[in-house]
Amino acid sequence: MDPEENSEMKRSPKVARSSAPWKFRLYVNGKNSLKSIITQQNLSEFCEKFLPGRCDVEVIDMAENFEMARADRIMALPTLVRREPLPMCKIIGDLSNTNQVVTALGLHGSDAGD
Repeated sequence: MDPEENSEMKRSPKVARSSAPWKFRLYVNGKNSLKSIITQQNLSEFCEKFLPGRCDVEVIDMAENFEMARADRIMALPTLVRREPLPMCKIIGDLSNTNQVVTALGLHGSDAGD
């Protein structure tokens, strides 16, 4: 993530440990754009490493579904929205800085896969 994107990242409190699936919504601008593909790959690798078998990811192209983006109050792209577990959390950027993503999502201790 760029430093300016880091300032947009909202930190979430610790999330309760559970085996329940994590539900993410990833907003992109064109599912086939290079930045969208990189972000989707970074998210896929993150889920495989830290939440194996526990991720449900929905990719939304903002150009195709503006109303959904509006409802989730998306201001920049790409944006990852953690819908479950609560509280909801948003991360702006390509998810390339794994440590920042772990912190933002509240993954600590055994949840972080380490």
